[in-house]
Amino acid sequence: MGYIFRILTALWVCLVLAIGAAGAESQPPSEGGLLPEIVLAVPKNPEHQDYLGISGKDTFRVPEIKAEIVIIEIFSMY
Repeated sequence: MGYIFRILTALWVCLVLAIGAAGAESQPPSEGGLLPEIVLAVPKNPEHQDYLGISGKDTFRVPEIKAEIVIIEIFSMY
């Protein structure tokens, strides 16, 4: 359980940083709309890369994650 929590936390941090940098100027998606393309840095830990199914790259996109479901939580602070 702790291993999965660490991976999800690392992914969440990468996602928050990428959304802040990539989407700072754009409008949020409308309800039911599509998220903009988000490019994330590949984790340096090989175990995290294997878990996400994204090795041998510098960056990856959310649809490249090898999972049936990817949950993205977006916080609106303003």
